[in-house]
Amino acid sequence: MEVAEILIDGKWQPAEAEASFHAENPATGEVLPIAFPVSRWSDCDRALSAAATAAAQLRNTAPERIASFLEAYANNIESASAAIVAAAHEETALPVSPRLKDVELPRTTNQLRQAAAAAREESWKRATLDTEKNIRSVFAPIGPVVVFGPNNFPFAFNGVSGGDFAAAIAAGNPVIAKAHPLHPNTTRLLAEEARKAAAECGLAAGTVQMIYNISNENGLKLVSDSRVGAIGFTGSRSAGLHLKRAAEETGKPIYLELSSINPVIFLPGALADEGERLARELVDSCLAGAGQFCTSPNLILLWDSPESEHLLADVAKAFSERPSQHLLSSAGQKHIQEGVAALIDAKAKVMTGGAPIDGAGYRYANTLLRATATQFIDQPHALQREVFGNVTMAVTVSDRVELKEILAQLEGNLTGSIYSAKSGADDDIYAAIEPVLRRKVGRLLNDKMPTGVAVSPAMNHGGPFPATSHPGFTSVGIPASLTRFAALQCYDGVREDRLPAILRKAISNPQTWRSIDGAWVRG
Repeated sequence: MEVAEILIDGKWQPAEAEASFHAENPATGEVLPIAFPVSRWSDCDRALSAAATAAAQLRNTAPERIASFLEAYANNIESASAAIVAAAHEETALPVSPRLKDVELPRTTNQLRQAAAAAREESWKRATLDTEKNIRSVFAPIGPVVVFGPNNFPFAFNGVSGGDFAAAIAAGNPVIAKAHPLHPNTTRLLAEEARKAAAECGLAAGTVQMIYNISNENGLKLVSDSRVGAIGFTGSRSAGLHLKRAAEETGKPIYLELSSINPVIFLPGALADEGERLARELVDSCLAGAGQFCTSPNLILLWDSPESEHLLADVAKAFSERPSQHLLSSAGQKHIQEGVAALIDAKAKVMTGGAPIDGAGYRYANTLLRATATQFIDQPHALQREVFGNVTMAVTVSDRVELKEILAQLEGNLTGSIYSAKSGADDDIYAAIEPVLRRKVGRLLNDKMPTGVAVSPAMNHGGPFPATSHPGFTSVGIPASLTRFAALQCYDGVREDRLPAILRKAISNPQTWRSIDGAWVRG
């Protein structure tokens, strides 16, 4: 049996494998033909050594060359897009159009080009001068970055092409990408385009490396290795927390995106104004991508009122009528069933759905549950369980006191949305609940659903734990996302000719932060 090769030190080469695996087509359940290796530690060791060598070379590589690589890689992805999209469709069952071809692939190349612009422009390095004390500081590359990509975005969050990858490379670090086992062929095709771009631009051979899969034991060993600078991970809370413990025991910064139920709150005036439109928006948001978005609304909070009952009836009807989409895997279908069963055990009631769908591939009925405020307040942990899929739960409250109490018991989330009356009729309630919700979410939205995450410098795709491991950082939004993979370096009394180029340039730059007469000013 032929087994796909791994990318180590600029070359495709056979893995030293302990086993192999195959991806599946989630639309049919069919096992796909290409075998992929589960690498032994020796493969990780070779990748780490090559990455350490590359990191030393990248420290002396001009930002222009790194930017050129990212742009060349984006161009290569576009040139090979037909094959890449076809592979992703086969491995994920996500629609070719518009999802993969028209939305996710352009987003991926866009963020690579934004990262290139940030690398070239260098303001993310925050060169800072204290002219009185002759102290200078700057953000610099942290060293080899290990990136674990998730199952649900085969391009835009892929370990070898996504936002973590782009940020780590733009900050001047080599990347060791760990492919997700649900789309290994897609990752192989992307890695080849990255390899070609790196060779074309003359980057160190170990700048981009990729392995397909490793044991849990070797994953823990990898993130705690002394040659690693930092880790980026998007995936399940359980796996992420195991990696976090291993990394932090050896002092490695690890940035995790783990879990979020993304509460959406409908205040009374909003439903009175536009209940039917809001029901449609909610359905579209909850069912986008079969609910397999990290920003999918899992919790809906609304007043106990006739307008709310009408909205929930409309949502339940749409859920039951709209065909359910294919899930990413059989494991995903199983986890949804377990999650729904746990919510039912906590006394939530099923309004529609609540069971797997028979037939080819992996699908689950679009599911809407509901509970009361009293039930949620009594069991806040059980009833805010994330169910990663086309499932959401509505909770009705009798007044703002109950709503505030629910919000106070929420874990950290990526997003929180509040819909209110345009007339201002809900403004007093908004003022009462906003401070509570604001502390619980990374991104606060007004009058819009959370599922779109714009690749914008102002975006925060992060939040308090367990949404992420560090509430001060974002995985989307350049240049802010680059600082996760940087170390703050200080030069105290160091002669100007010995400083890094960025600091030498900053000395003559009137826009640099500097201390004058004890005050920090630009210029």
